[in-house]
Amino acid sequence: MIAVTGATGQLGQKVMNQLLTTVPAEQLVALVRSPDKAADLAGRGVDVRKADYDQPDTLTSALAGVDRLLLISGSEIGQRTRQHQAVIDAAKAQGVELLVYTSILSADKSPLKLAEEHRQTEAALKASGVPHVILRNGWYTENYTMGLAGSLEQGAMAGAAGEGVFNAATRQDYAEAAVAVLTREDNTSGTVYELAGTEGFTLAQFAQLGSELSGKPLTYQNMPEADFAGLLAQVGLPAEFAAILADSEAGAADGWLASESKDLETLIGRPSTPLKTAIQDALN
Repeated sequence: MIAVTGATGQLGQKVMNQLLTTVPAEQLVALVRSPDKAADLAGRGVDVRKADYDQPDTLTSALAGVDRLLLISGSEIGQRTRQHQAVIDAAKAQGVELLVYTSILSADKSPLKLAEEHRQTEAALKASGVPHVILRNGWYTENYTMGLAGSLEQGAMAGAAGEGVFNAATRQDYAEAAVAVLTREDNTSGTVYELAGTEGFTLAQFAQLGSELSGKPLTYQNMPEADFAGLLAQVGLPAEFAAILADSEAGAADGWLASESKDLETLIGRPSTPLKTAIQDALN
């Protein structure tokens, strides 16, 4: 049995869909806070179980009979170490044979604020004794393609990454990598994969390509980290989250979201989705 946390989330949905191409539905478990939101998965024969990070009892019962578990990192920044620990504890109690965790690129040494909870979770996994594999996902291409329409309306996109390179990949790329690990028979506990996109790009290059493919003007406007955080807060993001995103872009300026690792290519058996393709898909 293979279980996936956050199975109705943006990455979780893609992981479930990918698993369903190779694994019988009766061998899959979708772990979700709101089972009613996973009706489509239930309709396809997947076992949908309630699993709430803040209700440890639900986690223990939800992992009954599970052999392999994908722990997709939670979205509640500041709460994730505690929440992830609850999942790890439940996995240990139920004898899960392999726990696969989605971390962040270079988590062991990254100065990004986003990396700290990942670093703590990785440490918790090592201390738990639960056999595990760590997928250190790079940046998502969708972090920028999802806002492309709005940027094109404004004719500009703002950021704080300077000339920093992003070796980003699409959620589909990362989903395929996760499935490759979940379904292989030769995993070694403690293995760490640094997952980075094949093609690196700066935000200025992203803007230029977006302009070329759309036929509309689009420029990249670099801002100091504090100013960018303020802009994100102005458009509605919570101040704390805005500060974390601005910190991540400033980290990218220093190279922390770039990597020459080929682990992603190796796992999925192809180069990651080209930026041109990702932008064209967003425009379509």
